[in-house]
Formats: sequence, C-alpha cells, structure tokens
Amino acid sequence: MTGEKKKKKRLNRSILLAKKIIIKDGGSPQGIGEPSVYHAVVVIFLEFFAWGLLTTPMLTVLHQTFPQHTFLMNGLIHGVKGLLSFLSAPLIGALSDVWGRKSFLLLTVFFTCAPIPLMKISPWWYFAVISMSGVFAVTFSVIFAYVADITQEHERSTAYGLVSATFAASLVTSPAIGAYLSEAYGDTLVVILATAIALLDICFILVAVPESLPEKMRPASWGAPISWEQADPFASLRKVGQDSTVLLICITVFLSYLPEAGQYSSFFLYLKQVIRFSSETVAAFIAVVGILSILAQTVVLGILMRSIGNKNTILLGLGFQILQLAWYGFGSQPWMMWAAGAVAAMSSITFPAISAIVSRNADPDQQGVVQGMITGIRGLCNGLGPALYGFVFYLFHVELTDTDGSEKATTHCLNAIIPGPPFLFGACSVLLSLLVALFIPEHTGPGMRPGTYKKHNNGAQSHSHSPQGSGAEGKEPLLEDSSV
Repeated sequence: MTGEKKKKKRLNRSILLAKKIIIKDGGSPQGIGEPSVYHAVVVIFLEFFAWGLLTTPMLTVLHQTFPQHTFLMNGLIHGVKGLLSFLSAPLIGALSDVWGRKSFLLLTVFFTCAPIPLMKISPWWYFAVISMSGVFAVTFSVIFAYVADITQEHERSTAYGLVSATFAASLVTSPAIGAYLSEAYGDTLVVILATAIALLDICFILVAVPESLPEKMRPASWGAPISWEQADPFASLRKVGQDSTVLLICITVFLSYLPEAGQYSSFFLYLKQVIRFSSETVAAFIAVVGILSILAQTVVLGILMRSIGNKNTILLGLGFQILQLAWYGFGSQPWMMWAAGAVAAMSSITFPAISAIVSRNADPDQQGVVQGMITGIRGLCNGLGPALYGFVFYLFHVELTDTDGSEKATTHCLNAIIPGPPFLFGACSVLLSLLVALFIPEHTGPGMRPGTYKKHNNGAQSHSHSPQGSGAEGKEPLLEDSSV
C-alpha cells in the first residue's frame, strides 16, 4: 500500500510538472496573442511544406532502397503508418481533451517530422521510423480539435476550409521548390532545409501557440481517467449498422476512399517511374491539381450544392472519381495523366458533400458520433488502401528497373493488360460506391435522430480518427484530406 501511495505521488508530481510547462503560473496560456485559427494554419503549413519538399528525394531513395519490389514496399510502409494512426488517434484525442491541445500538437509534429533527417543518414531507418511514426502522425486530429475549441458552430466550416486550403497550398508550392533545389544543389540541401522547417514548426508551437482548451475545463478534467471506450478505435465502427442511412454513407465512404488512400500513397512514384514524368513535371502536376482542387472545393462545390443538391453533388463527385481512376488505369501517355488530374480535382468535391449531408441530417448532439464513424472508416482506409495498391502492383508484376528519367525504364508490366492495374480496381470499387450512394436519402428527417446512438459526454469518445472536443460541435473532419 505504501509503495502504491508513493507511485501515486510521483505520478501527481509528473502531471503537475507537465501542467506547469504548458500553463503559466498565472493561469494564462503561453503563446503569442489569443488562440486563433491562424495559429493552426501556420502549424499545418510548416509541417506539410517540410514534407512536400521531400517529394522528389523520397521517390529516389525509395527505389534505391527497395529496387526489386518498390511499389509493394511503398504500400506496406504507408499501410503500417496508416493503421497505426487509426489505432492511436482516439487515445491521443482523449488525452488532449484532458491535458490540452498544445502539448499534443508538439508531440504529433515532433514525431511526424522525426524521420526527415534520417533520409540521408540511413534510408532503412528512415522508412522504419516513417512506419512507426504513424502512432503520433495525427496532427490534423489535434488541429481540428484546436479549431473546435476556439470557434463558434457557425464559423467552424469556414475555419476547417481554411485549414484544408492551407494544407493544399503547402503541397502546391513545396514539391516544385524541392525538385528545383534537388536538381540544382542535390538532395542533401533539400533534406537539411526540410529539417530546418520542421524545427521551426516545433519552435513556433513552443513559443507562439497558446493553449486553446478553455481554462474552466482544464482543472476539473486534469488527471481524469481515460476509459477504454475513449481509446478504442473500433468503438465508432461498431455503431455503423445501427441506422440504415449511416450504414449506406459509411459503405459509400469505404468503397470510395479505399482507392483514394492507395492512390495517394503510390501515384507520384507511378508518374515518375512508369509514365516517365521528370521530377519537375511531377511537381508541376501536384501544383496544378492542387490549385484546381482548391477551386473545386470552394467555388464549384458551393455552386453545385445550391443548384443540384447535396446527394447529386456526391453522385457527381463519385462519377468524376470513376472516370479519373479508369483514365489512370488505361492511360499510358503523359497527356492522359494531365487530363485525368483535372478530373481528379473535380472528384475532390465528394467528401465535403458527404460531410455536409451527415451534418444536415444528424442532430447537433449526434454530430460527433456520426462524423466519428465516417472518419474512423477513412482512417482504416488510410492503412488498407496503400497496402492494397502495393499488393496489386506486385500481383501484376509492375516492377522498376531504372530511375533515370532521360531513358525509358524497362518494367515487368509490358505484358500486363493495362499499365495501372490498381487504378482500374479502384474504379470498380468507386462504381460500387456510386451504386450504394444512389440509395442514400437526400433528407432523412428523424431517421438519424437521437435515440439511435448513445450520447457521449466527451467528443473524444465518439471520434475514432478525429477527436475534436464536444460531439455537439458539428464538425466536418472529412475536409481533412480531400484537397489532395
């Protein structure tokens, strides 16, 4: 008993020490100014700008490290990272609800960026640490929670849109800059620059970012126990079958996001090594598609939602995604990739539209539960999609023998029926998603109303991948990745 009391005292001291680090003695949050969306925007921009710089060097290092089964290993690395993120996000979200957002922003950004300097030190360790960093690679979840703490419900969609647009903007510019610096000065300079930007992001969080969790919530909840239900990543998925409309939406999300997650993990490698895009062309492709995606999710999405309605916007987005994936699958010429990229930008309207139909048909106190189910499925796809794409590339013997962009590579896919088999599989998956989406009602009325789900007192309990404060806050976490 005496030993237990000593352990408790030591634990309480550690908690108080941690609290002092995050909160000043006077009780006011450390940082510059009041918590704002702009603090979140800067954190996201710097993190993904650093990773965007590494687009070209990473493709080269990936093939040099795994010359025999490049696509398969790429899929496995991203698959492990995605699954670990899916498993850890609820726990990190629940802890951030108790200990505050700032400490977990620092933790997630640090571990997400930790692999960057290892690219030149040891490629094997670099890819190993990337896989393991998935445990903490949930910055977006904490950022959305940060935004939810400091915005009113009617401001939240705009704030999430700003964060998502910043994410896209960082990917519009950084790959091109990285490709130019790599060509002119070598990969080492790019890795050093990316490491410096990651360190700047960490310093910005330490010095400038104030704590967003309301002070009145912190003393009462500090040190509160975290239940397994809060940390269980499958908690929200188990509720999927309780309502027919939610079930249809979740199946639609799974079948459509699975190929998108796989495509995102391998497509730039596919462009460079199979279609023979140069590093500069890959960077330009990312920039153009990113800009078109931002336009699609702002201007085009608003027009479509007003003119043809929510459900028809989802169906149109899925139709664009089928066309895009089929074009990637059958296309063998560079111009086909550019045309399909424009269609891909239009397909990015799907997930914001799905998020909107869920928000419209669920009561405010059920938003977190229903959105948590959908976001949990997306998190699961982030693990399964890359592994599936890597396996299909391997199954169809799509291997690489050359990384020199000036000379056409000899690949083992010459006898394959189509140049990009996984993309055609993805098109079939999205076609099934479209058929399911046809049965989603435009307005469900009381069908998704209270009584169907257990009400949660803490948003972290209901978010399996995007734990953002209270479930009554009407969040739209599906905007997270849709800009890519």
